[in-house]
Amino acid sequence: MKKTLLSAALVAVMAATAFAPTAQAANTGTITITGKVLSDTCTVAVNGGATVVLPTVMTNSLGTVGSFAGTTPFNVALSGCDTNTASASMAFSGSNIDAGTGNLKNTVSGGSNVQVQLLNGASVINASSGTNAPVISVTGGTGSVAMNARYIAATAAGTAGLVASTVDFTLTYQ
Repeated sequence: MKKTLLSAALVAVMAATAFAPTAQAANTGTITITGKVLSDTCTVAVNGGATVVLPTVMTNSLGTVGSFAGTTPFNVALSGCDTNTASASMAFSGSNIDAGTGNLKNTVSGGSNVQVQLLNGASVINASSGTNAPVISVTGGTGSVAMNARYIAATAAGTAGLVASTVDFTLTYQ
């Protein structure tokens, strides 16, 4: 009796699944794609085309690791951009970037034991990782960002000497 009841229950379950409606997948859909094609890049002027010149500072202002001096403002301006350009993200590259600090190395032989630190407004930029790198808003084909550069005693107290550095940057337009 138990076997018959079990067999009847099994047949009932199989019959119910055989007659159950099966799920049907939709056979239509829509993929929407948008984009933007920009004509050539913007004209870039750093500090109006001039070199950023840090002021002369005294070694006692850079006497401890982490101390900084000589904060100097400069501007990166974009002009002649495609009017559909909304912004430009800045990324830094080059062999003068200290991977540990994100600052720019002093390239003068026998220099002053300091590095150059870049700032986006008041935020320190890590040129190695891109942290706090500027995004320049572009309206009507123009835009700009105010930046700062300064000396920093990054790994030891500053000593007397000359300072020079360079850094490359790339703009990615949106």
